[in-house]
Amino acid sequence: MSDRFTSFREFYPFYLGEHRDRTCRRLHFVGTSLAIGFIVLAIMRGDPRWFFAALLSGYAFAWIGHFFFEKNRPATFKYPFYSFAGDWVMYKDILTGKIPF
Repeated sequence: MSDRFTSFREFYPFYLGEHRDRTCRRLHFVGTSLAIGFIVLAIMRGDPRWFFAALLSGYAFAWIGHFFFEKNRPATFKYPFYSFAGDWVMYKDILTGKIPF
């Protein structure tokens, strides 16, 4: 696999390959779900501190999944923008049953 990706379409299969462990995917899903909840709270309460909680929960759950279950380095460190997008696409794919939860 190339060290550089020229598109998200090219990157996403690599991203999925970094998320083979079911527990890691579940932790991503939980972290992203919490992040959505915190974003809603930030908007509803007009308190931007909840955005920090959203970032923290999203990344903390994902990184725990990678370090302790997947046993790899999160793609965020090398491909931050594609990785962020990949998390949302994987979340949608889990919600729609395309990827097993």
